[in-house]
Amino acid sequence: MTTPVTIIGAGLAGLTLARVLHVHGIPATVHEAEASPSARAQGGLLDIHDHNGQRALRAAGLFEEFLGIVHQGADVSRVLDKDGKVLLDESEWSDGRDEGGGRGEGADGRRPEVPRAALRRILLDSLPAGTVQWGRKATEARTLGDGRHEVTFADGTSVRTGLLVGADGAWSRVRPLLSDARPQYVGTSLIETCLFDADTRHPAAARAVGGGSLFALAPGQGISAHREPDGVLHAYVTLTKPQEWMDAIDFTDADAARARVAAEFHDWAPELTALITDSEITPVPRPVNSLPLAHRWDRVPGVTLLGDAAHLMAPSGEGANLAMYDGAELGKALAAYPDDTEAALTAYEKELFPRSAAAATEALRVHELCLDDNAPHSLVSFFTAHGQAD
Repeated sequence: MTTPVTIIGAGLAGLTLARVLHVHGIPATVHEAEASPSARAQGGLLDIHDHNGQRALRAAGLFEEFLGIVHQGADVSRVLDKDGKVLLDESEWSDGRDEGGGRGEGADGRRPEVPRAALRRILLDSLPAGTVQWGRKATEARTLGDGRHEVTFADGTSVRTGLLVGADGAWSRVRPLLSDARPQYVGTSLIETCLFDADTRHPAAARAVGGGSLFALAPGQGISAHREPDGVLHAYVTLTKPQEWMDAIDFTDADAARARVAAEFHDWAPELTALITDSEITPVPRPVNSLPLAHRWDRVPGVTLLGDAAHLMAPSGEGANLAMYDGAELGKALAAYPDDTEAALTAYEKELFPRSAAAATEALRVHELCLDDNAPHSLVSFFTAHGQAD
């Protein structure tokens, strides 16, 4: 394949594509809006699934490096009600496969947790120097004809390419070349908080979270958290509220924001609300948006999408996995059709559309059952049935 690939976005999707292309000897350049790899925090832990994310890392030749960053023991979940009562704890499940390991998906290697920043670093380090061009914020993409496209950047420069891949997330500048769809607010928002040195400074909250993931739920609201390395508790508060309600909170005033959000949980157990009130970072609002569940587009020569740019969906643990899988599958398709880019893109999209539609539908179902009128018992039933099915 002689046409270099231009990738917009150095998230997990774009970097996985670049790496798989490199493995197959196909040149690519990644343009990233961030000024450097350390320009912003990369989020918390990700559970990397054996059926998609791990397969992508194998295709990238990075599976052993991935195993080296696994946060041991973090792949178990527990579900609590708002009073702090433990309704399910995967670390207590056992089916005799080991002497104390978990049952179901947790604690068996099928979805080990890794720090997102470390995973991104593995991908970055696997690429030739200069592959990622930093400080390249795309502002517009336009079609030139004959399968070629031009991307303009905030610094006034531009690049023309015969193969353009939008891996630039929810508000993709590449997507309009293919689709008029725009993300829509789903009716819930997340508020990100963080506690440090939790076992010493916040022991009650640390005990509530346990050794892995916490889901404390009630109808229309919830608090989820991960135990991360070095005693960090990374939490996300979920509220079913209109966008206007969230917009009315001044998140630049950390104390006022914590108090306003915590007021919605006034009758919850204090060890749970401490994940809000004791946050050592300014709470960060993260509205939940999604593209249509069956988002797809007609084939346009010389351009396609990956990850959130293609199938933004409600958070369910699949987003990062699907993003990497998209990247690996597109990379493999381009390698399989070295002299026919359009055949490669057609083959990739043929599999992408049903895969992402099914995942988005399931993600919305899981998101809704976490907040429905029977929460948290709906999630307990889901975890139990899923574990038994395995």
